[in-house]
Amino acid sequence: MSILNKALAAFAIASLATAAQGAPDKKTERNWKAKCASCHGADGKAETDSGKKAGIPSYADAAFQKSKTDAQLKEAIANGVKTDKGEMEGFKDKLDGPQIDQLVAYVRGLAK
Repeated sequence: MSILNKALAAFAIASLATAAQGAPDKKTERNWKAKCASCHGADGKAETDSGKKAGIPSYADAAFQKSKTDAQLKEAIANGVKTDKGEMEGFKDKLDGPQIDQLVAYVRGLAK
């Protein structure tokens, strides 16, 4: 196989991997709907009664996305968040590390 063909093959594989990462898997979507959407909304904009009451920011907002690192999001999902307006339970006892990482990626995808 020529160098050009190898490069094209590598590019094709990388493109497929990138496309696959763009769509969350069904299990992550189910976790979001079951554990997050009641407050954060299906679209992450927190335009739910609970979201408004707790003052939850919109995850679709670019400023929010820039203000949080993946590690901060992971910490919040795993251990919960307490504010003067409310409390979110942590999910470290209900979700494993890869599932939490997938939810972080899901949150990142809400800004698109």
